[in-house]
Amino acid sequence: MKKIEAIIKPFKLDDLKEGLGELGITGMTVSEVKGFGRQKGHTEIYRGAEYMVDFIPKVKVETVVSSDMVDTVIEKIISSVQTGSIGDGKIFVIPIEKICRIRTGETDEEAI
Repeated sequence: MKKIEAIIKPFKLDDLKEGLGELGITGMTVSEVKGFGRQKGHTEIYRGAEYMVDFIPKVKVETVVSSDMVDTVIEKIISSVQTGSIGDGKIFVIPIEKICRIRTGETDEEAI
């Protein structure tokens, strides 16, 4: 099992949700986050003064899938959110040792 974390542009969230739904993935966690990478922020003018905005608003989407679905999910994420411009985001794949659904006690694949 693998946890897939995708940091994406906020306006692409609905596209990603729809794309993952096409693969049968209905469970995900979504968090509003801020950060920067090569994009390095931007400047804004507020009340006539220019200032630097270092952290760019993004959305982090997390889902857990079986190991054999990882490549398919990554391809779907890319096709759903890619704009071709800087700041499209990143995808991280993390191994999961164990899952337990609290309500039923189901574990691992049954708990996804």
